[in-house]
Amino acid sequence: MLQIYDTTEDLNAPEPDADATAHPLSLFEFWPGSVFYTPIVLYWIAMGIRYGDFSIPSAANPHIETGGLCGERKTDILDLAGPLARQWIAPYIAITLDKRHREQDEVRARTAMKDAGIGFPVVVKPDIGCNGTGVKLVRHPEDLASVLAQYPGSVRIVLQKLIDRPIEAGIFYIRHPDEANGRITSITYKDVPHVMGDGVSSIEQLIMRDRRMSLVPEIYLPRLGDRRHHVPAPGQRVELVFTGNHCKGSVFRDGRADTTPELTARLDALIKDIPDFHFGRIDVKADSIDALKRGEDFEIIEINGVGSEATHIWDRRTTLWEAYRAQFEHYSATFRIGAANRARGWKTCGAFTMLRAWRKQRRMLASYPLND
Repeated sequence: MLQIYDTTEDLNAPEPDADATAHPLSLFEFWPGSVFYTPIVLYWIAMGIRYGDFSIPSAANPHIETGGLCGERKTDILDLAGPLARQWIAPYIAITLDKRHREQDEVRARTAMKDAGIGFPVVVKPDIGCNGTGVKLVRHPEDLASVLAQYPGSVRIVLQKLIDRPIEAGIFYIRHPDEANGRITSITYKDVPHVMGDGVSSIEQLIMRDRRMSLVPEIYLPRLGDRRHHVPAPGQRVELVFTGNHCKGSVFRDGRADTTPELTARLDALIKDIPDFHFGRIDVKADSIDALKRGEDFEIIEINGVGSEATHIWDRRTTLWEAYRAQFEHYSATFRIGAANRARGWKTCGAFTMLRAWRKQRRMLASYPLND
């Protein structure tokens, strides 16, 4: 059975069940997207031909723009939550930055935060985005203005309470419209990569000594800036990434073995409180893995639609075949769900609308600041 480790453990320590000679990265873990996703795009095209509509998945979550494939606002999904689900969602607000009066952005943000009972630290992220692009952590009030200034004017941003719980997980949920209950198809734990100071070596030197991080230093060094030359004190833990996304440097671990009836029932009840939501990934912060397995003591920080993926595939122990099988199974499900909803009268967004939303999102992502 696959063993899962608490994210508070030292990621630089050898895993008890791992071969010490095993490669720290999987074969495909950092392949270019144009390479890894080509078979998936071809599969999508084949499914679109089969169903007579390339945008069928957009009907899987019909109240969300493109079903959550791309271009949707994060808050549009969260705002759909009913009274039960809302109790489990981390507090958030959204404002649109003023292109003409940027000096007012901080005042408006602070006012909105105060009205929502959100204090510092606070997480700032674009309302339209993916893969953690543009996500920033503002620990102190005096840093808010400088962070907001890094986003282009007229962009809508989300300010969300920082959830200080040690376990972050992505849980994939699927429920066919004909099914009374949904199911969990993936759980992924997201570990924060870090180095431990020795009082002599710089952060960059410590990174270059790490078996895993030394293979992809381009992920970690740019966001450090001049901090890469800082020499941490002996035993000082320096976290290198805040955003829990694999492509931004977080380490993902397959947690499917921790799926329990209690967690499934809890998640099913919460997601049913979001109208006609059938397919997507729910990102949560929990007090512990045991608590998560009991379906207790966690908060939802984000809900993603059909554009999300079952991220356990990025565990370094996952084979290429296992990764593609998981991708094909999930996208097959979203086509089936979309087709079922279309038969019930829901409309798909259309291939051209889907393409325009993807191009718009791509342009916006390029304008965001480097994530923390």
